[in-house]
Amino acid sequence: MTRIAILKTGTPPPALAAEHGDYPAMFQALLGQDFETRVFDVVADEWPDPDAFDGAIITGSASGVYESDAWIGALLDWIRSARGRTRLVGICFGHQAMAQALGGRVEKSDRGWGVGLHAYRIVSPEPWMVPPATTVALPASHQDQVVETPADARVWLRSDFTPFAGLAWGEDAISMQPHPEFTPEFTAALTGGRSDRIGRALVDAALESLKAPNDCARVGGWIRRFLTG
Repeated sequence: MTRIAILKTGTPPPALAAEHGDYPAMFQALLGQDFETRVFDVVADEWPDPDAFDGAIITGSASGVYESDAWIGALLDWIRSARGRTRLVGICFGHQAMAQALGGRVEKSDRGWGVGLHAYRIVSPEPWMVPPATTVALPASHQDQVVETPADARVWLRSDFTPFAGLAWGEDAISMQPHPEFTPEFTAALTGGRSDRIGRALVDAALESLKAPNDCARVGGWIRRFLTG
């Protein structure tokens, strides 16, 4: 069985976690029963040995990778140490952390909030993209963006709003800004609860977009294929 470490870097609002599960639970549901997972709360200084796992997933978080919290610096160090020793997958904050750790740059974007169902273009087809696609629609919830990519990373996913939405390094590290682990129901509840910060008009448009079909199942299959090599 494929052994996966899940690095928990944040938590949903308590009421949403009670109803929809926390971020590791969402990834466990995305992966399914063929994967053995162990959760590490890196905010509480819990760290996996990369050599003990077939892969590691870094979750989303409300934090920014450029903030000065000690655990964020430790996470960036862990990513640099783990690269080449296990397969790495970063989602949202995890995507940004991998980019920041490996030579890129992340900042709070002047484009504002990216919320709702976003359409992305596949610009670098990868062998784990089975079945293939040229575009995917996935939930998004972020303000920060990768604004400079690491020199050795290739961009595989992009949109007009998020030019560096997916990165890959070699054959054993990938990341993406959107959330294939989010259900439309959770995304709607999370976005609706932030209307005071995001703005009512943008929230309403995001909630309407979430009624359209998404590609979470397809991209979840890609992640499973990537993690099994």
